[in-house]
Amino acid sequence: MTRRLSSGGTWEQAIGYSRAVAAGDYIFVSGCTSVDGTELVHEGDAQAQTAQAIANVSAALTGLGASLADVVSTRMLVTDISRWAEYGKAHGEAFGGAAPAATMAQVQALVDPRMLVEVEAIAYRPGIGQPEAGQSEAGQPEAGQPEAGQTAAGQAGTGGR
Repeated sequence: MTRRLSSGGTWEQAIGYSRAVAAGDYIFVSGCTSVDGTELVHEGDAQAQTAQAIANVSAALTGLGASLADVVSTRMLVTDISRWAEYGKAHGEAFGGAAPAATMAQVQALVDPRMLVEVEAIAYRPGIGQPEAGQSEAGQPEAGQPEAGQTAAGQAGTGGR
């Protein structure tokens, strides 16, 4: 069984993905960047961009009933590996106690050239993929019910990309 969360961001609709998917005992969070609402924030600041991306991961997890403490693995895609300490400092501040398995890899570019980092996460919480009240067995909202992370009016529950 699965449950899906959408932030309502334009990238999700254009590309066809969910911000996060709870399946079985795991939550898979799509890559998050330094976006607050629809605006890129912290241009040029690798540490602050990483912190914002992780805050967006946290919001997605919260929307499905989990937290950063449940994260078991992260992947950081960075545009300049020589700034590893800046990305790493923000990651360590957010996950220090949990200490998930982590990967940092340099990529040529992200979708917006001002973006320096994209963070993906996998969280483990037994039973998290089970449907909540108001959801069908497939994890989709029953008729008249909002999707997880959405209000009845369809407004986003978390940030964008």
